[in-house]
Amino acid sequence: MTFKLSVLDQTPVPAGYSPGDALRNSIDLARACDRMGFHRYWVAEHHNMEGLAGSSPEILIGHIAENTERIRVGSGGVMLTHYAPLKVAENFQVLQALHPGRIDLGLGRAPGSDQATARALARGGQQLSVEYYPTMVQELRQLLHRTVPQDGPLSGINARPYTDLAPELWLLASSQDSAAIAAHFGLPLSWAHFINAEGAPICTAYREQFKPSEKVREPQLSVGVAILCAETNEAAEQLATSLKIWRSTGRRGGIPRPGDTDPSRFPVTDMTRPESPMIVGDPSTVKRKLDAVVESYEADEAVVVSICHDHAARVRSYELLAEVLDGN
Repeated sequence: MTFKLSVLDQTPVPAGYSPGDALRNSIDLARACDRMGFHRYWVAEHHNMEGLAGSSPEILIGHIAENTERIRVGSGGVMLTHYAPLKVAENFQVLQALHPGRIDLGLGRAPGSDQATARALARGGQQLSVEYYPTMVQELRQLLHRTVPQDGPLSGINARPYTDLAPELWLLASSQDSAAIAAHFGLPLSWAHFINAEGAPICTAYREQFKPSEKVREPQLSVGVAILCAETNEAAEQLATSLKIWRSTGRRGGIPRPGDTDPSRFPVTDMTRPESPMIVGDPSTVKRKLDAVVESYEADEAVVVSICHDHAARVRSYELLAEVLDGN
């Protein structure tokens, strides 16, 4: 089947390297994926996590867009419940003004952090619960598209600078509630299969319940898939041990080297933790399994997240994926 191929970058910090190295790795990977023909490059938002450096997607998006030429660049996503919709709209209007027609704004409602960090992010303001999320999404849409009601709480408020074309707005989901919100507002949906592999029926309901909006007339669906690809199945499985070890530690510290089980640096706290869905293997294995996932969701696009210790191996994973899916 035919689908677009995109990237979700969580900006992993390899053990022994700095967060600055990880951020520069993201820019380098984006350049490579731009050359390889990937459709989008999204960066994630996480807070207070030693192993992931992407705490400010707005800043990283600007650097990536400046260092690439064609690929769309955006957030996967901004955790909207932390922020005022007006400020998010302004940030992305600036990005769109600088890089017209290339900016995506993916929104999520998860904290991307622990609860104490979420409270600290709201310091000086009010920490809003997820029940306010639909209202915040609606306000953000109105600000981006200059449709703020004159009798509402945002009356007279404008998200400047104005641009001819608003950033492309997506909702991220790993639950039924977020998918239903996307259908209600007529927004594209990106389902996180790498978090919840049971999303195909929910995405079918999204398509069935989709209400066309002024900007989006038909449902649009992408599926986020965790993948590690190498020349052989054995090499790919070896690369994947880094992520498995990191997850077993409760995501403490940087991403370890493959096979590193030194308890003084990577104390394993929970070997019973269920593994998140992940496709690992050589190019033919990865293609077969990815095709099956995309087909099960009837998705238009696959958004691939890859984490391992070695940056060169991560770039190579995307290269092999692009090669095997060329003309897909």
